[in-house]
Amino acid sequence: MTTDTAGRRDRPFTTPPVGQVRDPGPGVASPPVAGGRLGGTSGYRRDPAWRTGQVHHLLRRATFGITPALAAEVTYENRWDWLTAQLDPASVADDACADVLSRLPALPMTPPQVRAAVAAEQLDSWEPMFDLGRAAVARATWSRRQLFEVMVDLWSNHLNVTCPSSEVWDNRCDFDRTVVRTHALGRYADLLLAATLHPAMLTYLNNASSTKDAPNENLGRELLELHSVGVEAGYTESDVLASARILTGHSIDWDSGLYVYRPADHWTGQVRVLGFSRANTTAGGGPTLVADYVAYLARHPATARRVATRLAVRFVADVPPPHLVERLAATYLTHDTAIVPVLWELFRSAEFAESVDAKTRRPFEALVAVLRTLDLRPAPPGGAEDPLGTQALSDLFWMLGDLGQQPLAWPLPNGYPDVASAWQSAGGTLARWNATMSVVGGWWPTTLTRDPVSTLLPATLPATYGDLVGALWQRLHFRTIRSSDRDALCRFLGGTAATALSTSSDVLDDWLLVPLVSLVLDAPAVMSR
Repeated sequence: MTTDTAGRRDRPFTTPPVGQVRDPGPGVASPPVAGGRLGGTSGYRRDPAWRTGQVHHLLRRATFGITPALAAEVTYENRWDWLTAQLDPASVADDACADVLSRLPALPMTPPQVRAAVAAEQLDSWEPMFDLGRAAVARATWSRRQLFEVMVDLWSNHLNVTCPSSEVWDNRCDFDRTVVRTHALGRYADLLLAATLHPAMLTYLNNASSTKDAPNENLGRELLELHSVGVEAGYTESDVLASARILTGHSIDWDSGLYVYRPADHWTGQVRVLGFSRANTTAGGGPTLVADYVAYLARHPATARRVATRLAVRFVADVPPPHLVERLAATYLTHDTAIVPVLWELFRSAEFAESVDAKTRRPFEALVAVLRTLDLRPAPPGGAEDPLGTQALSDLFWMLGDLGQQPLAWPLPNGYPDVASAWQSAGGTLARWNATMSVVGGWWPTTLTRDPVSTLLPATLPATYGDLVGALWQRLHFRTIRSSDRDALCRFLGGTAATALSTSSDVLDDWLLVPLVSLVLDAPAVMSR
């Protein structure tokens, strides 16, 4: 990345590709973009409502939901500075979230520490995995390093190791910490190698027991199909077998649970996978061989397109524009698999700017967005019934199970789907409505710190029902209500948009205000990522 004369990190590119929106910085006129609603003569960039909409669009995609504080903090003028900080998460203070995470004692444990604690009967073997799930809820809801957490979620699905599952009880937290969180904003080549050789992946996909005499193809196949080039690259069953043979000998120490390489188990002989070829003559060369192989896969053009597509699906559209995918893939290869330049390319693209409301939140994101917009906070530790202040995290974790998306719990190696069609069902919608009402009313979880629902109302009492629901909509969705939504909510209240509102109106009592707020939060707008 370049640095300006003030020492501030700037955008990583100086010349925008064709069709790309570039903001040269404060005080400099934006260059025109040919065609479309972003055209230089359209006036959209000078329109305050459009600018605010673009800021909120960025925040909805780069976070797990807008909070009142975030809406006040990020403006059209400083949005790239905010994004720069988000892409350098260590620069963002996150003390409040760190305090919550410190209440999950198994979270920082290494595999040997987990094993020792379980052997001493100080810890249930599944507790670390549950702590990791609870931590995912806490981080998505309260971390100020929001884009980092979004990327952790993305890579956790791309390189899925189901949690909880019996195979990874001792090492799944370590996988999250040393693989995904360490490399989430680094180079994909480093992330892929770290994931491939981590005990969690080696165990989950059966490579820990793969030997030269009985190579197990699970990891070798998924490395090709899911983690790198994809079936579109045209690899064959012979390639899969060679991939499995390359990975033989890479296992875990059965006493400590840590990675170990066993030369005696490594298959030797010529190996070829797509365009990769090695003589592989010595068993001792297995670690070098797998490092070369993964490096080749990470830099393959097919992998570049798959990574680019994964990012574009997450941040732009279920079926992303092909030209955008190609530009992202080219950026990925030009920058030697570095992810941050690809994200800059994506967020500053015309395709991203024009994709408002083109993505649908999944159940996990929808629930977290409700928590964030309501500004619900974790309870402090020390209570008689909740000494660690973690009961709400457990409640939310189990609530997400009812919604069909407990964090990290997808049972297959391909991770949770990220397209709207996978989450559209009457049962899922009803479960979400029930969860929203429960959260708004404080019925479950009961231990979150909250302000009264009445504090969501404007300081000055609105004059009519229409003004009331419009103000609630703006507060909870950070956008202007449509007349059809306004009229529907007014009918729920038993009136019209013109019905006068007084301080004695039943509408202002919690018994009616709670379901009203819940209805606003259950509107389709909350499902827009």
